[in-house]
Amino acid sequence: SCVTTAYQSGPWVKVTAFSPSGRVIEAGKSGLLFEKRMTSSPITTRRPKIIVAVSTVTSRRRNLMFGGSEGSVMSHRQITFTIADSPPPRLDKALARDVPEDANLSRTRLGRLLEQGAVRVDGAVVTDPRSRAEAGQQITVDVEEAEDSHILAEEIPLEVVFEDADLIVINKPAGMVVHPAPGSPSGTLVNALLAHCGDDLSGVGGMKRPGIVHRIDKDTSGLLVVAKSDAAHHGLAKQFEKHTVERYYQALVYGVPDANDPRLRGVKGASFEPGNILKLTTQLARHRTDRQRQAVFFQGGRHAVTRARTVARLGNPEVLALMECWLETGRTHQIRVHMAHAGHALVGDPTYGGKRKLAKGAVSDAAAEAVRSFPRQALHAAVLGFDHPVTGDYVRFEAPLPGDMTDLLGAVGYDLP
Repeated sequence: SCVTTAYQSGPWVKVTAFSPSGRVIEAGKSGLLFEKRMTSSPITTRRPKIIVAVSTVTSRRRNLMFGGSEGSVMSHRQITFTIADSPPPRLDKALARDVPEDANLSRTRLGRLLEQGAVRVDGAVVTDPRSRAEAGQQITVDVEEAEDSHILAEEIPLEVVFEDADLIVINKPAGMVVHPAPGSPSGTLVNALLAHCGDDLSGVGGMKRPGIVHRIDKDTSGLLVVAKSDAAHHGLAKQFEKHTVERYYQALVYGVPDANDPRLRGVKGASFEPGNILKLTTQLARHRTDRQRQAVFFQGGRHAVTRARTVARLGNPEVLALMECWLETGRTHQIRVHMAHAGHALVGDPTYGGKRKLAKGAVSDAAAEAVRSFPRQALHAAVLGFDHPVTGDYVRFEAPLPGDMTDLLGAVGYDLP
């Protein structure tokens, strides 16, 4: 059994040792000393915070076993089940197949638990996901209670479209990053949700944090669903993986896609379905030289399908179109890349659109300037529909166009119905 002694806040302690494997555990009178450390070549320096007596410490599990509170071990739940007949040869795949549905453990989460030494097979700890699985093996998984997130909670106003105990639907404004990253450590949707949800977060992937199951770009506005519980995260992720989530976007593009356009019919990957619906089918992957961009490929990459229909033709002659786009798949920048590939880039898109000149006299000078100076891609996630992962009910949400896009459309002569 594991026992944690009182927190030690005494003077600095420096321990150095040769550690080719990148890990040092030093024995002392009270047991093993370990904690976060900084490595400089073969020398490791650390300041221990907790003194613990343990029976077994694995390379990653040591950072997760103890919450840092005085005299207590983090509580956990235990899941037991049996590997069924004809299992996949790899243990991680067999676990993902046979783990009880109500455990709400994804294959990714199970993989982490394996690495952390939290999975026992017939009583023995196993950490190799490639271990052989056999029918009849008794599996025990220790799942610790969710820890508090290291991400800072920030009081940022949010437009909440729907919220219950398991999920929340947000109408995200343009300019807000979804998740903290090196270039955006704060001010993100996740920072705001941590403050908004507080103790309502029951934990996702072992951490008290919002479960991000899909994203929209920083400068795209519109609807986003976020899980508040493991059950919701697991159920929503499955729906996104199977491409059953209903997602419609509204976009303002250059030109007017038309089935009678011979140029567009000659674009590889472009076709038309009944009702003048443009279908774009390609592979998408990172650009070979610009790693911030996505690019169209026809070998390699990830399969991507976008459909779009023209809602309104704008200008005289027609130079712009309001489009309704929907996704069969959901790849990074998918609509933006696909529409640019078709020759109908989004107005304002700094990465794929460029600054195009409209035909002289097609719109007023004020309208042409509004198009030229629009500061972001004119793209809005307008509709989001899915099966509620806990209740099973189908839910569908709509968000009207934001003010900057309605103003832009008004400038080019389109009045919203």
